Amino acid sequence: MLKIFGAAGSGSVPIEAVLTLLHIPHSVIEAVTWEDKAALEVVATVNPLRQVPVLVLPSGEIMTESAAILIYLADLYPQAGLAPAVGDPRRAQYLRWMVYVSAAIYAFVWIIDDPARVVAGKEQALPMIDRIHARRIDCWRMMDEQIAPGRYILGDELSVLDLYVAVVSRFAPGRARFSRSAPKMAEIVRRVDADPRLTAFWAKRFPFNAGWDQ
Repeated sequence: MLKIFGAAGSGSVPIEAVLTLLHIPHSVIEAVTWEDKAALEVVATVNPLRQVPVLVLPSGEIMTESAAILIYLADLYPQAGLAPAVGDPRRAQYLRWMVYVSAAIYAFVWIIDDPARVVAGKEQALPMIDRIHARRIDCWRMMDEQIAPGRYILGDELSVLDLYVAVVSRFAPGRARFSRSAPKMAEIVRRVDADPRLTAFWAKRFPFNAGWDQ
């Protein structure tokens, strides 16, 4: 059985969604590292960066980095069709956008979770976070302008890229600003949100509570 250190509403959610879609047995060790010091220390025993997600393979080998884990799982189960195979003409753009979302957008979570990591006081933190939010939105806009989607980002089949974007687009500054700046992807992530195979999963791991899309 696979084991995941993760948290509801975090970067572990798209990985958990893939395992749910594929009906792969797994357990989740809830670790809200940005709020719970004890959880932070537990995660530190498997990931020196003290961050989730962490995937523990049956062999005991550790994987970190959400994009890497998603790519690994999609390649491990090619019959599910959750990623273009090596040799598929869509493969290059798939890899490009998976790394782009991770490096250009998701990576800012480390600062937003604790601005004191890079600035000295609150008076510096607030304008910096505003600029980070603006940068994230600009990155979404640039991605949206460069894709030619079908029903999903890479064509007419759901991929791990769609799941990744659907989750990360809900992080600050929120889905409303994302949707205004990335209208093509906004339509796609709404389709992912509404996937009946994930209805119970979303309700448990990233619920659509009142005001979630603001």
